[in-house]
Amino acid sequence: MRQTITYLLLLMTAVAFGQKKYIEKMTFEQSRDINFFINVKNNTKVGEYVTESGNSIKLGDTLIIGKPTTQSTTSVGGSYGDRGRVGAYSTKTRKEFEYIQMGRPSGFGAVMGAMGDQGVPMAGINFSGERVVVSEIKTYHMGSKKKPLNVVIVIGEINGRAFGLNKYLSAMDTENAIELGELLLLNRKLTRDEAIAKLKESKDLLDLEMMSQEEYDALRAELAPIIRGN
Repeated sequence: MRQTITYLLLLMTAVAFGQKKYIEKMTFEQSRDINFFINVKNNTKVGEYVTESGNSIKLGDTLIIGKPTTQSTTSVGGSYGDRGRVGAYSTKTRKEFEYIQMGRPSGFGAVMGAMGDQGVPMAGINFSGERVVVSEIKTYHMGSKKKPLNVVIVIGEINGRAFGLNKYLSAMDTENAIELGELLLLNRKLTRDEAIAKLKESKDLLDLEMMSQEEYDALRAELAPIIRGN
């Protein structure tokens, strides 16, 4: 019996040491690879994250908060009279972010956020256009440890200022926040569709004689690897 207990303790220790507690660099592909994420614990810190489109996000990087992509509606009641409430209800609409929440991710709430159920106040339109700094990058499983990883970015104001009482904001789903334009990256790489659209636009400008052939050829050479997927 004593030998069995000792063996179990050694096994648990080996598993604990085998799980990653800090990842210097993680890619989107690794976050979906079970051979990688099976050894990663919730709340593991990451030094650099490379998105699905190949963009790099590091601690200390400056980002820009984009525009909110959803809205919430609340009812505002009418006035009261001698016989109770009178008058019709009115509604108040508030634009807010779908993936950027107030405050830090914490415990079970962060795991639920990775599964798409934040249950906490989301940032409002007043944060749109704010330049922010990456304070932390963390990763959480989308459920059990056998589920892929979701990357959360904790962002704070530049120069150490605080977002009111919350101090920080958190992008609870980095990939979707970037894809929807809620979180904007400086020097972001163009996607293939964006590169094609830009090349077509430059061809129209060339035909209108508003761009020189040399400028067009240089831009075409720059965009060609993105379009071809090289």
